[in-house]
Amino acid sequence: MRRADRLMSLIQILRDGTLHKAANLAAATDVSLRTIYRDMETLAASGVPIEGERGIGYRVTAAITLPPLNLTMTEVEALHLGLLAVREEGDSELSAAAASLSAKLDAVLPENRARAPQGYGFAIYPFADAARGFQHLPALRQAIRTRQKLALTLHGEERTVRPLQLDYWGRLWTCVVWCERKKNFDEIRVDTIAKLRILPSLFVDEAGKSLTDFNALI
Repeated sequence: MRRADRLMSLIQILRDGTLHKAANLAAATDVSLRTIYRDMETLAASGVPIEGERGIGYRVTAAITLPPLNLTMTEVEALHLGLLAVREEGDSELSAAAASLSAKLDAVLPENRARAPQGYGFAIYPFADAARGFQHLPALRQAIRTRQKLALTLHGEERTVRPLQLDYWGRLWTCVVWCERKKNFDEIRVDTIAKLRILPSLFVDEAGKSLTDFNALI
């Protein structure tokens, strides 16, 4: 299993919010305890909200808070898109200001870890290209609201999916979908989407294919 895939698997395991022993995580991903410790440090440094330590266990927390503000998922998305646009705009003064704002946001993010992440909105390895997926967030949100199927091109193949929910994992966005080809749920890293088309087909909740069914599995 590639390291990026293993880290995504760890996020999926930890997303239930309960405490997971490092030994259990190692067994689930078929790696050593030392590798799990390094993976936890990498995920934390990438901005994934992980709590825990060696000998106790780890869990992912859902809260995203900037004292004295409580941010919604949409507001976090707006911050991502805004910082990305300014950084890419080309004006050196504005780009420097965006970098400064990134550092200030990182400084006030509630973190319980030794190393702070580098550059809000621009993840370090292994999710260094997470910003590529920001362009798809508005279309994904629209499709979730209007219950429209999507055609996603992933790793060179097109899949038809039902988008159910966007999740934020500290600079990494994922989308919970029901995949019509796999006939199963999937969590797709938004930055791995090469192309996205909103299809005219609508979908309704069906037994075994809804977000409620997915949540019952985690």
